[in-house]
Amino acid sequence: MFAYLLLLVAALSRVAVIPYHFFSFTAIGGSLLYFGARRSKVQIIFPVLLLAATDFYLTKFVYAYPFHARDYAFTWVWYAAACLLGGAMLSKRNGVLRILGAAFVSATSFFLLSNFIVWAGSHMYAKSAAGLAACYTAGLPFYPRDLVATAAVAGCAFGIEALVKQIAAMRHPAGSSIAA
Repeated sequence: MFAYLLLLVAALSRVAVIPYHFFSFTAIGGSLLYFGARRSKVQIIFPVLLLAATDFYLTKFVYAYPFHARDYAFTWVWYAAACLLGGAMLSKRNGVLRILGAAFVSATSFFLLSNFIVWAGSHMYAKSAAGLAACYTAGLPFYPRDLVATAAVAGCAFGIEALVKQIAAMRHPAGSSIAA
C-alpha cells in the first residue's frame, strides 16, 4: 500500500511543483524505484498510467499545448524501466549504496533520454553534435535537482520501511509471545 501512496504523492508533487517551481523537486524517480522494488512487474502499468495522466494534464491544461501521445512514448517506457530498475537493484537488498546507485542510474538515464528526445524532436537545436551538446547543456541545471530528489525520496521510502521493521522487531522480539 505504501508504494501506491508514494506514487500518488509523486504525481501530486509533479503537478504541485508547477506554480511554485520548488527547485523542480518531484518524487517521480524515487517513487518509481520504490514501486518497482516492492510491487510485481504486472503492477508497473499503474505508475505508467498515472504518470501518463499527469503528462496529459500538464501538457493540455497547464502549458496549453496540444497533446500527442507519440511525443511521450519514450518517457512512458522510461517510467516502466525505472520500476524495473528498482525491482532489479532494490527488491532483495537495498542498502545505502544500492539506493544511491539506483538513484544515480535513474536520474542519469532520464536526463540523457529526455534531452535526447528534445534535441531529436524539436527545432530548437541544430541536428548536429554541437546542437546535441547545447541541448544537454541547457538541461544540465535540472539534472542535480532530479538526482537529489530521486535519492532523497528513495532513501526516505526505504528508510521509513526499515524504521518500521526495526520498531516492530523491538516491540515483538523473536521468540516472544504476541498474545498476552
